[in-house]
Amino acid sequence: MKCPFCGAPDTKVIDSRPSDDDLKIRRRRECVECAKRFTTYEAIETTPLILVKKNGEREAFDREKVLRSMLKACEKRPVSAEQLSMICDRVEKNLQNRLEKEISTEIVGELVMDELRQIDKVAYIRFASVYRDFRDIETFMEAIQKLRDE
Repeated sequence: MKCPFCGAPDTKVIDSRPSDDDLKIRRRRECVECAKRFTTYEAIETTPLILVKKNGEREAFDREKVLRSMLKACEKRPVSAEQLSMICDRVEKNLQNRLEKEISTEIVGELVMDELRQIDKVAYIRFASVYRDFRDIETFMEAIQKLRDE
């Protein structure tokens, strides 16, 4: 690892431990030339997920976009930011574990709705109303009736 201070090519690892999220390794390093210390994080390299939108456009999976959409659905609901972050983790992990690297937005939406249905029914209906593009009250009522039937 190259030293960010002096550019020397040799550094030594003086401490390694898992990061707070257990997805990376945190390493404290020391330059053998200038003796300055710095931190690096080592993570598994993954291929980026590509989402195929309804209109056929492709874009990279954006965890923050998914989180923002759930935050809107959960406004004024008893759902914590930590719960939403955990949902994002599970959805992203589910997508990463699939064999295909191009995934339709329908799959992402269904995964999010399944998670929201388990923690807050109102947030689920709010998310579904935007995701499924409810256009009238009958569509809302059908979704609510399905929820009641479960």
